[in-house]
Amino acid sequence: MGIIGYLLYLTARRSDIVFRVGLHARFQSNLEESHLKAAKRILRYFKGTQNLVLYYPSSDNFNLIDYADADYAGYLVDKKSTSGMAHFLGSYFISWGSRKQNSVALSTAEAEYVAAAS
Repeated sequence: MGIIGYLLYLTARRSDIVFRVGLHARFQSNLEESHLKAAKRILRYFKGTQNLVLYYPSSDNFNLIDYADADYAGYLVDKKSTSGMAHFLGSYFISWGSRKQNSVALSTAEAEYVAAAS
């Protein structure tokens, strides 16, 4: 198992590195020195933030609020957009996610619509 495999394993506990690790995993079959440097940068980030935690005090506010956004053709290899979403329970952040969209958007509005629909 290579360094990308170990980083993928770490994403189960650290959702803040999911996007970057997923981005580097796309190039796992054809790694270059720049990919190795980026993977080492992720490991340094992980080491420096391992003691940080999120704290959610008890509250009566259980409104679920979702936000979605997208970049237009942000991935330069295939011109696909990336959708991002954040979920809040009341005023507390509970989860987030990002992924590359399945289709190529023809406009910023289309990329935003696909992000909101997912």
